[in-house]
Amino acid sequence: MPLDKPKRKGVSYAKYGYLFSLPFMIIFLIFMLYPTLFTAVIGFTDFKGVATTTFKFLEHPFDNFASILANKTFRTSLVNTIVIWVMNFIPQISLALLLTAWFTNRSRKIRGQGAFKVLFYLPNIITAATVAILYSALFGYPVGPVNDILQSLHLTSKPFDFSTSPWAAKLVVAFIQFWQWYGYTTIILISGVLGINPELFEAAEIDGASPRQTFFQITLPCMRTILIFTLITSLIGGLNMFDIPKLYIWNGGPANATMTTSVFIYAQAFSGTYLYNKAAAASMIMFVIIAVLSSLIFFLMRDRSEAKALRAAKRMEKLRKGAAL
Repeated sequence: MPLDKPKRKGVSYAKYGYLFSLPFMIIFLIFMLYPTLFTAVIGFTDFKGVATTTFKFLEHPFDNFASILANKTFRTSLVNTIVIWVMNFIPQISLALLLTAWFTNRSRKIRGQGAFKVLFYLPNIITAATVAILYSALFGYPVGPVNDILQSLHLTSKPFDFSTSPWAAKLVVAFIQFWQWYGYTTIILISGVLGINPELFEAAEIDGASPRQTFFQITLPCMRTILIFTLITSLIGGLNMFDIPKLYIWNGGPANATMTTSVFIYAQAFSGTYLYNKAAAASMIMFVIIAVLSSLIFFLMRDRSEAKALRAAKRMEKLRKGAAL
């Protein structure tokens, strides 16, 4: 009779996962969670001033929030932020979808796709300070490449100062944001298309579907999750827009046309009066706005059929368990 082999003790690798994630958790707690919670707390206090280390809670805790909501400059900055984000996101997602349809078209075998993707993504890795200097030179007044082109095409009779026109300043900031982020959005969407089951495209080809029909009837519906991710992350980034509006035109631009909420918060906290409590209140207001809008987008765009199927599966599982008892 053969001897039973001794059972090997199972090795659990879960602890190594926890160990590898520990540095991230420590950094997150110190540099993300603690500042967020501290910001939320000082929004209810009288904390201000450079050398101030003590503060007390206000008798009316929501005074700072009411003051910010009544502030005309904050309301202007909020409108500016939304307008500039919409102005850059619509062309950004449109071009990204067009490039995605082009690069993932099975009938077009485009060479050098890797090089194109690198070129598309390149603006995203250039520092904001460099981009601000670049576009300040391009849209320079009275001498600049854009003004030279406009005059050579007889679109303008004299140099146009983009930094003194509110809508021109908004357009330039929106264009910079579009130029920086369309490549990132394109790569995300292409990755989403590559994750779709290729058998769906093969079946569409066999059925005689045109590339346009395939894109709108198969590709886009299957990309719902990626589109939700893209829209929400763009919304979060757009409503936190700071570097380009701050560096391209200082002090909010003409008539505060390029002052975003992040620039307003920076001005409250670090310019002159150092109103940390007001800046914290504005930050928490923006946090709530972003959370509500992101949740609304997710709720409206989520795949309801998948959610229904999941609920039906849970009900069936409960019925099976009940029958077994």
